[in-house]
Amino acid sequence: MYNRNIEKGWRNRMKIITFAAIKGGVGKTTLTFNYGEWLARKGHKVLFIDLDHQCNLTQCYNIYESQNTIANAFKGGNVDIKQVKENISLIPGSVQLDSVERDLENSDKKNMLLYLWLEDNYEKKKLGQFDYILIDCRPDFATATKNAVAVSHAIISPLTPSEFGYNAKFNLSTRLEAFRKDVIDYRTRESYITAELYFLANMIRPNYGSSRELLEALGLEAKEKGTDNLLGIVPAKELFNHSTIDKISIADMEENHELYQKHKKFFTELEQTFSKIYDTI
Repeated sequence: MYNRNIEKGWRNRMKIITFAAIKGGVGKTTLTFNYGEWLARKGHKVLFIDLDHQCNLTQCYNIYESQNTIANAFKGGNVDIKQVKENISLIPGSVQLDSVERDLENSDKKNMLLYLWLEDNYEKKKLGQFDYILIDCRPDFATATKNAVAVSHAIISPLTPSEFGYNAKFNLSTRLEAFRKDVIDYRTRESYITAELYFLANMIRPNYGSSRELLEALGLEAKEKGTDNLLGIVPAKELFNHSTIDKISIADMEENHELYQKHKKFFTELEQTFSKIYDTI
């Protein structure tokens, strides 16, 4: 449950969701991009924040910025919010973000700088217009990712069928719990890190042994612990995996009647998964 007592008012006026993973290549940016586009198509106003120094999410919208990027939120400079489509805005990523993280290494407030920037700029940047902020992180649990976690209501982490796919779940969970215990209100001993952690099984091929093993492990864990934080399953589909490369979201692809009919089962399954994310968070 969220700790409402220590949340700022601005955090209660929107949903902030971070897509994070310790392991690379799990489809994190693709999921962020497509879920945001899906929300926008439903009429919600979405702000993307690109915290991956590879800037793949930013480049989905043909933006190649070097000034006024998200890096400035950590350095005290100006940050641009660009409207890229109807209902969608973006704070561009920065290829220099990794070096900015290194410069912050000795700062006592390094893990809360994004929190402070959002609080300080809520009125100035008219952030209240957004229903959702979706944050795409690089595959790690370093400073930028911790900043994203600190402001979020929920973290969604994709898991893929591989030797390390299921283990990545425990890696992230362990790091999150350690971070939660570290960032507390010393008067009340309550944590400022209130984000709930959820998982998505991504790139699933039902007829493959590795996919079955992942889903069986997740199902067994949920049964043993009496909790289920698996939000859904995204089938392996080149159509989906290449959406960020082609810069065309699944929501836009659905407008193509012939394409929709050809891949109707996939579109339906993804709609169900995105609807469950929407209803849960």
